[in-house]
Amino acid sequence: MYTEDEKELLIQLRDGSCQALDYFYHQYSLRIYRKVLKMVRVEVIAEELMQDVFVKIWDRRQGIDPDQSFKSYLYTIAQNLVYDFYRKLAREEKLQGLIKSANSEMYVHVEEEIFLKETNEILNKAINNLPSQQKLVFTLCKLEGKSYEDAGAALGISSSTINGHIVKATRSVKGYIFREQNALFFFIFSLVLTSF
Repeated sequence: MYTEDEKELLIQLRDGSCQALDYFYHQYSLRIYRKVLKMVRVEVIAEELMQDVFVKIWDRRQGIDPDQSFKSYLYTIAQNLVYDFYRKLAREEKLQGLIKSANSEMYVHVEEEIFLKETNEILNKAINNLPSQQKLVFTLCKLEGKSYEDAGAALGISSSTINGHIVKATRSVKGYIFREQNALFFFIFSLVLTSF
């Protein structure tokens, strides 16, 4: 399995000899690298994991058994490091997925809030530009949800007059939005206004 010299070097490695570590590094690093590369398929990662194998060997040198196959020991460590790498990668991808999902939901929520705020601001400006009677009727019927009859009773005017004010006010509001904003806003506001 080993020459007497290699067995002696394993004992020296176990006892903390850096020269013994260098010997085994030069003896096995390329083989370990090739084995790891087959498993991870990325040269930089394979190089890093191969280096990690020898760091682990050094960290665990006191557990080295000179009578056991050192090559098998190296390969087992390499294989475990590759498995650890993939487990860590899977956890990170899952975490990234969760973060991305959370950020995406937050972005959509913030975007909706901004759009709603802008929408309300534009609508308020459009309503404030109406003549006072139209503004009052529009606010009562479209924003507060009162019926034409209730609004007419509150203001002392007929339902047909309320209807006339609503038609004119809605046309004015749509016109204001169309002039001030883009076509998308106008389309959305048209849907909003007709849904009241």
